[in-house]
Amino acid sequence: MTYKYITKGTCSREITVEMEGDVLKHVSFYGGCNGNLQGISALVEGMTYDQLKEKLSGIRCGFKSTSCPDQLVKAVEEALAQQRKNG
Repeated sequence: MTYKYITKGTCSREITVEMEGDVLKHVSFYGGCNGNLQGISALVEGMTYDQLKEKLSGIRCGFKSTSCPDQLVKAVEEALAQQRKNG
């Protein structure tokens, strides 16, 4: 399943995640710090939602209340909710 998420409070504008069950298969960020986000994408592919949440949830960027990694967790949460809804 592929899901597009519009970020809130970050330099990146959108995250596209491809999920297989609760495993993140592919992630793409649009906008933001390209090199850092490519690195994050490469590191998290293959992780489960629980692993992502444990490592990335709550990370802040400077004085912002969120970050691109934190928004990725929210994107995966929404993707899983949509996946459950669609059965």
